[in-house]
Amino acid sequence: MVRGQDKPGGSADGSRQATSPPPRRGGGSRPTIGDVAALAQVSKATVSFVINDRPGVSPQARQRVLEAIDQLGWQPNAGARALSTKRSQTLGLVMRRPPELLSTDPFFPQFVAGIETGLAPLGYALVLQVVPDEETERQAYERLARDGRVDGVFLTDLRTDDPRPALMTELGISALIVGPPQHGGRVPALGVDDGSGVRRAVSHLRSLGHRWIGHVCGAAGYVHTEARCDAWRGALADAGLPEIPPVTADFTGAAGAQATHQLLDLDRPPTAIVYANDLMAIAGITAATSRGLRVPEDLSVVGFDDIPLADCIAPPLTTVRQDVLTWGRIAAQALVSLTEGGKFQAAELPPVEFVVRASTAPPRTRA
Repeated sequence: MVRGQDKPGGSADGSRQATSPPPRRGGGSRPTIGDVAALAQVSKATVSFVINDRPGVSPQARQRVLEAIDQLGWQPNAGARALSTKRSQTLGLVMRRPPELLSTDPFFPQFVAGIETGLAPLGYALVLQVVPDEETERQAYERLARDGRVDGVFLTDLRTDDPRPALMTELGISALIVGPPQHGGRVPALGVDDGSGVRRAVSHLRSLGHRWIGHVCGAAGYVHTEARCDAWRGALADAGLPEIPPVTADFTGAAGAQATHQLLDLDRPPTAIVYANDLMAIAGITAATSRGLRVPEDLSVVGFDDIPLADCIAPPLTTVRQDVLTWGRIAAQALVSLTEGGKFQAAELPPVEFVVRASTAPPRTRA
């Protein structure tokens, strides 16, 4: 217990301090920690203890401080708080993705916006770095740890046999995997079963009468690529449908178009194609129409993500919806809690939804 921290006036000997009328909320001058202390009738040290969640303050004094903060609209100086807690109040996100994908796929801006939405009310900021290869990625994490620039990092786009979780443990950085957990791994994870969306896509197409259902996978080596491809294979097997060899692309529109042509060049082309993201699916529609095919009369198309453009194209895209903004917000809150010493609790993320639009229809023949 810190003596005098919870007494009115807040002086070490318990005597009351003279207070002046606090500034009104919305007044000309920005309120200070001294104004909060005066209004709550405690010392500035007590206010510091409360905002940094340190012990030694009675419940009554803590409540007065919180009420004063709310009344004045005061916010602690991030730099001063970082010095007092030896924390940066910053989280990191290092993304190894092709620049052309980052610039065209709305998934990433939505996810980052969700993170920022979760961090802003907590007084945290995000450091974002885009890197071209694995070695540069490793160097970025090492630099963040060495310089103490972040309190924790998000690990996205988890890869098979991904070395990053072990690296975070080695570097002593708090981390959160946004995706499925690693088997036997020590880094907590937050994700959903996006394979369920692919299974629902195959089920929907099967109900329309499709038997030849192709799949354009995402980039090789990603856990979510493998999960979606496995879900497609499993759904075909469960329905007793033949498997067309899947085509691997890289999530870009150009690769999606090329993969579509590859599938349509088969001796027996698919009557429907499930894509690993909306960007490739939209490019696939363009590729199909360039060959004189009609969507959905000649080819049904299903995407994944439900990006804002999905319901604006012709025809509007049937797809799997992910609430990426909410995922980012919940992930941000979970990682902040981890960095502040809280126990990780796997929050329930919104599940994927299957959205039926006009890009799917019964095939012309059911053979």
